[in-house]
Amino acid sequence: MLEDTPLCSINIVKGVVKSESLYITLHELLKETLGEKSLLTPHDIPAFKLIEKLAHHLKENVDEVTPPSWATMVKTGMHVQRPPQNPEWWYIRCASLLRKIYVHGPIGIERLRAEYGGRKDRGVRPEHAAKAGGAIIRKALQQLEAAGLVETFQNRGRRVTKKGRKLLEMLTEELEKELLKEIPDLSKYEKSA
Repeated sequence: MLEDTPLCSINIVKGVVKSESLYITLHELLKETLGEKSLLTPHDIPAFKLIEKLAHHLKENVDEVTPPSWATMVKTGMHVQRPPQNPEWWYIRCASLLRKIYVHGPIGIERLRAEYGGRKDRGVRPEHAAKAGGAIIRKALQQLEAAGLVETFQNRGRRVTKKGRKLLEMLTEELEKELLKEIPDLSKYEKSA
């Protein structure tokens, strides 16, 4: 077991595992203590596949996430010239926000505006960075909060709730199975216990 290794000392205090070793990663610690075969997170799956699957799930199963009436005619920021062409863009943006909060959270609206921003074309003058529109991000986060997937955290921004984390990890496991069927060579990268 892990306690027998000479370069590691583990303290278990109130159910929290703490390691004082530089050689053991968190995933290895969790595998040893929990005995799970695979610990995939949304970090391990290609982002576009997870966002696509999550957007479909939000559209089909989460009633609180619906595009507002102004979503068909609004631009996503001052750096773009037209509204999004994809009719499902609201669900894709909500899914992308949920994943981004999972990966970078807690994160606030201003930082999310900078993440979704882009280059402003100013004609013959040099381009400058422009932030995305805040109303879209704010409304999407309000809907994700109403669904119980995101919560505010100590005036530091939003973070994913346990329900949101569970949803992301469930979809990640489903995607892992699909990716292994599509690309069988990925099985050699599978984490084993």
